[in-house]
Amino acid sequence: MRSYAGIGSRKTPLSIKPQIKTIVETLNAKGFILRSGGADGADLFFEEYSKEKEIFLPWPNFNGSNSELNTVCKRAMKLASKFHPAWNKLSQGAKKLIARNGYQVLGKDLNDPVELVVCWTQDGKVQGGTAQAIKIANYCYIPVFNLYNEYEKLIEYIEEL
Repeated sequence: MRSYAGIGSRKTPLSIKPQIKTIVETLNAKGFILRSGGADGADLFFEEYSKEKEIFLPWPNFNGSNSELNTVCKRAMKLASKFHPAWNKLSQGAKKLIARNGYQVLGKDLNDPVELVVCWTQDGKVQGGTAQAIKIANYCYIPVFNLYNEYEKLIEYIEEL
């Protein structure tokens, strides 16, 4: 099944929702499944409009979600440690939050990469938890489109899919 990661800052403004709706509806029509993380902001905006979705949580009932994809394995933690600049300084909970980003990009078995990553970050910067997913995507040569400054480029790209 074709998939994409729809992720971003918890502070994604409501004004971005119409763009996300357009993108999600286009990808829905092309048979894509959303992968996201159940966090406030961009994650929930993508989830709201998606027909098919895999929502990866760091633990059961995260942010009130009932997704059954709610554990983080040792392999995901090891992957996360390779990309996070201060891994050893994180609490166990923070490590699980960061490690779930690997699933969003690489799937539940960490071997089924998405075709693209769509995100929103403040000022288009690689920052916050979203940075982890972007770094993994970049490492795997998966295209990343930040809605902060690449909406038109993304629309052109998905029309060609």
